[in-house]
Amino acid sequence: MLPRFTHILRAVHTPHSPSAMARVIARTIGVSRGLTQTNSVSSLLFSSELTLIHSTNRLGGPLLSKSALFGRNFLTLCRKEDERVLRSPVRVFAEQRGYRKVRRRTPKSKEKELELNVTICIEEELPDDPEILNIAEMLRLNVPMAMKLAIEGLKDSEYKTRDATISDVGGFESVELSVVLCNDEFIRKLNKEWRDEDHATDVLSMSEHIPELKLPILMLGDLVISVETAARQAEERGHSLLDEIRILMIHGLLHLLGFDHEISEEAEAEMEKEEELLLKSLGWKGKGLIQSACEAETAGNSHMEHSDDKVSKDRKKGGSLRFYKPKFKYIFCDVDGTLLNSKSEITLTTAQALNEALSRGVKVMIATGKTRPAVISALKTVDLAGKDGAVSEFSPGVFLQGLLVYGRQGREIFKRNLDQNVCREACYFSLEHKIPLVAFSKDRCLTLFHHPLVDSLHSVYHEPKAEIMPSVEHLLAYAEVQKVLFMDTAEGVASTIRPYWSETTGDRANVVQAQPDMLEIVPPGTSKGGGVRMLLDHLGIDAKEV
Repeated sequence: MLPRFTHILRAVHTPHSPSAMARVIARTIGVSRGLTQTNSVSSLLFSSELTLIHSTNRLGGPLLSKSALFGRNFLTLCRKEDERVLRSPVRVFAEQRGYRKVRRRTPKSKEKELELNVTICIEEELPDDPEILNIAEMLRLNVPMAMKLAIEGLKDSEYKTRDATISDVGGFESVELSVVLCNDEFIRKLNKEWRDEDHATDVLSMSEHIPELKLPILMLGDLVISVETAARQAEERGHSLLDEIRILMIHGLLHLLGFDHEISEEAEAEMEKEEELLLKSLGWKGKGLIQSACEAETAGNSHMEHSDDKVSKDRKKGGSLRFYKPKFKYIFCDVDGTLLNSKSEITLTTAQALNEALSRGVKVMIATGKTRPAVISALKTVDLAGKDGAVSEFSPGVFLQGLLVYGRQGREIFKRNLDQNVCREACYFSLEHKIPLVAFSKDRCLTLFHHPLVDSLHSVYHEPKAEIMPSVEHLLAYAEVQKVLFMDTAEGVASTIRPYWSETTGDRANVVQAQPDMLEIVPPGTSKGGGVRMLLDHLGIDAKEV
């Protein structure tokens, strides 16, 4: 997998055919830098070329070159003075991997010239954001500078933990490196494929150097940087996105040169020292990645204590995730057991996930058995209720198991009531057996007598405080009831309430049980899924967008 990926990224160096002029997929900026060298690297020669790679076959027909990695396709547009030329591709596969022959040239002097070949690639899923393009252009200059200093630092290095496989570059004619800017999903797939870790990271270093081959080209490999993660870290650490990407690039480059902070505390200290030295020498802002990560871990507990403020500020800042291209426009969420845990609380992790979705422009909608006021109350604790949150009195949603659906501007578009005779029988059953019952009527809860279990529905489950009705007939005349809920011990529900009502309701109603100590009686055919379908039709949303 790795050889295919690196060769495809190096497609910038292969010729392409003129017929592919309008077929566009990724954007790539390539640069070459020369270093004049005797026994060590001593000077940087300024000669550069600009190469752009674009993506997606917008005109139809077969693409010229196909990537084996996640189906990415790459074409190359080469700029030669004022003339733009597209040339035909060379397909390179892992199992056919080869190395180009280097023509021996008679040296003009005793000095050897070490050439640094750097390719900057922008992964196709990242949007056409001016900031990304500007950063790529800056990296065209910054990466060779960093490579020069880092390579010079290898000579006479006294580090004890660094893998010294790459030490003297005097035997090479050129050094090759690519830097890929991507989103979280792209780097997550790479992590899963190569490290068996299914999550996004800020930077990945993938070495191509094989010492045994004794090649004239030092193929360092690839640095893959997630712009999304870098943007979040830049906000947290108080510097620009360019600063953070430079820091990640330095960290990844040192990995390729043999440093590894994960093997021991001494190795971590040595790599941290080299990070700080390079950043200081280059005059770049920010601390090294190792030091920043340690400081963030130390401050972690403090951030947790102020989670309510944090999730609010993260969303209000905005912009940190603007480089992400959402696959979906809408997310429908259940509440009990999904957004809320077993204690009927929303965790910080869940709140942050919802905030990420909202920050990325995804609409979050609720589909639950709870009332709308209950959901607003629960999400208000983490600043997710209201105009810019996941739920409000003016947002669409599905409530009371799909019996109540609100559409645009939070207006009611559907309501279905429980058979009044079934409701009456349930109320008398409650009085006769002294089993507490709550009748749900839109945004209100009604009951027939005071009971601690009924109180817990408000204090624990966020439902509106139940109003005590003086009689069954008064309750039925007072409001339309969508569903009723019995509350008892888990044993009482299993041995008495459920068997009785499963037989009594027949085809007049359905029995639903989401909690061991609760039993709901709802109209037949009730479902949250049905409510969601109705809401999608009302809003004109395709199910593929959800």
